[in-house]
Amino acid sequence: MTIKKEVKEICENSKKAIKDIANLATAKKNQILSEISDEIKSQYQEILKKNQIDLDLAAKNNLPAAKIDRLTITKERIFAIADAVKDVVALSDPVGKITYDIKRENNLHIRRISTPLGVLLAIYESRPNVTSDVAALCIKSGNAVILRSGSESFNSSKIIADIYRNILAKHNLNPNIVNYVENINREYVKYLLKMPEYIDVVVPRGGKNLIMAIEKNSKIPVFRHLTGNCHSYIHMDSDLKKAVKIISNAKLRRVGICGATESILIDSKIAKKALKLISDELISHDCEIRGDAAAIKIDNRIKKATNQDFYTEYLDKIISVKIVKNITQAIDHINQYSSSHTEAIITENEEARDEFFAKIDSSIVMHNASTQFADGGEFGLGAEVGIATGKLHARGPVGLEQLTTYKYIVSSDIAIRD
Repeated sequence: MTIKKEVKEICENSKKAIKDIANLATAKKNQILSEISDEIKSQYQEILKKNQIDLDLAAKNNLPAAKIDRLTITKERIFAIADAVKDVVALSDPVGKITYDIKRENNLHIRRISTPLGVLLAIYESRPNVTSDVAALCIKSGNAVILRSGSESFNSSKIIADIYRNILAKHNLNPNIVNYVENINREYVKYLLKMPEYIDVVVPRGGKNLIMAIEKNSKIPVFRHLTGNCHSYIHMDSDLKKAVKIISNAKLRRVGICGATESILIDSKIAKKALKLISDELISHDCEIRGDAAAIKIDNRIKKATNQDFYTEYLDKIISVKIVKNITQAIDHINQYSSSHTEAIITENEEARDEFFAKIDSSIVMHNASTQFADGGEFGLGAEVGIATGKLHARGPVGLEQLTTYKYIVSSDIAIRD
């Protein structure tokens, strides 16, 4: 069988599976997800073994440190993956919600009701947790999903997908509600992206090149997320003790995630004191700092930044810093260089906070908080399929609600239009 035929068969199987999940009772969906969560925990040792296979191959292939960090799963991370599934169980069912209800003078009763999107295609790289997060959200929202992991996370992702498929089959449901692409041939992605008659939306979780390639080669709608070039701005009225703690966490907690701060802006009025405190903290953790001329003048440990640095998502222990005259310049800089993911302001000034909230054009804007909170689970969404930085349909963490669309239901005793 050719790759094209194999891909078409995968898509057809997923399309057929929709009828088993789209209108499944909430209690049944929750039961299935609860059993999946328990099974992930019970199989943690087997998952660790599969993950070690992937890690050994990653080391052999000299995978970058940031990707290895995302690829690595420990017992604690596996249990966190399972707990995220239980979090999805606890959320209200997004399907069947009435969001508009009106009785018109023309004898029409019009309601708008939420419905599943259909078939999702998730393409992701070295993130085994995405396998579970996306599958759980799709089951709860009544969607089928085709999972295409990167080859570097194949073994880790497959065992998690198999748990989902086995539990679905145990309940006499089509296991292709969660369909995992087992062939790592890159041609599969090319053909999957040419299947708009079967796939309703593409969810990419990876680098900028992946997302750009998807948008170039497919007419299927995409939950767009280019990069996580996140900023933290230290305002003149900030509490510097808070600022140091927040910046340290925002950059260093996990440098390889899209919510990590990649660029710091510091108000010139407090720059001398603030920059030394920030630099001492970051450099003590082996983080390289690249700054503009004003920053270098204050601290000669800082390397010269190029203009490209301010556009860069490092995913590493590297950060850029710029000294700004005021909040206006900070906002202008962020809106120019940002990837529209997450930006934060550190300040005790409520007016400055509100101005920042109003004028920053990104999907997530924070105050006195680490940008690493940019996560569906932390937002109470249970999990996420990704952070959407576009402006249509979904923006920010894409959770259950964003995995639904709607239809209008119109009823009447008799209605005839003149």
